[in-house]
Parts: sequence; C-alpha cells; structure tokens
Amino acid sequence: MTASDAIPAAAAGSSEAATRLWDAVIGAYELEEQEMVLLVQACRTVTTLDALNAEVQRAGAVVATAGGGTKPNPAVVEARQQGAALARIIATLRLPAGEAGDRPQRRGTPRGYGLGLVR
Repeated sequence: MTASDAIPAAAAGSSEAATRLWDAVIGAYELEEQEMVLLVQACRTVTTLDALNAEVQRAGAVVATAGGGTKPNPAVVEARQQGAALARIIATLRLPAGEAGDRPQRRGTPRGYGLGLVR
C-alpha cells in the first residue's frame, strides 16, 4: 500500500460514533468524490447529534423559561432536525442496510423525478 492508497482518517474533532461511521463506510466501499462529500457531512451531523444529546443529558429534555414555565430543551428540537438531515444524507449515499453486501442500484435522476413529484 502506497501513501496515496492509504485510507483517509475521519476529520479531527469527530465524535466516536462519527469516527466509527467513517471507518465502516471507508473500509467497505470505494466512494466517488460526491459520495465522500456526503460521508463527511454525515459524520459532521453525527458529531453534532452527539453534542446535542450530551446537552440534553446535562440539562434535561425540558428547561425552565424566564417566566417560570417550562419548554422543550432547544437541543431536543435541533437533534430531531439533525436526525432527519442525517437520514436524508445516508439515504442519498444509498448504502445497503445490514449484511446485504451489494450496494443498491444507482439512479440517474432524483427520486420522484418524472413522476410529477419534483419540479
């Protein structure tokens, strides 16, 4: 293996879960440049989710307001949005789930295109 063949490492500052995701995908698949960009985004999102979850563990799912009431911790709301974003990124990568081994077919157009769903 030459230096140019070396498997790239996860970005500095990545969470443990993000590093595991990076290592699992990079170790199993040869990604094209656009797929690498998506994987980087997925790992950043996982790191963000880990930080948000730590904040919820620290402060709780419900926080006090200035008026003496309570409201959902903003970290819970953001974690829900980040989780949805992560799901979209992973779906766009089209990685197989489980032990299938084969990658799903690549599509030439976005889902819904040609069906009147995407304009």
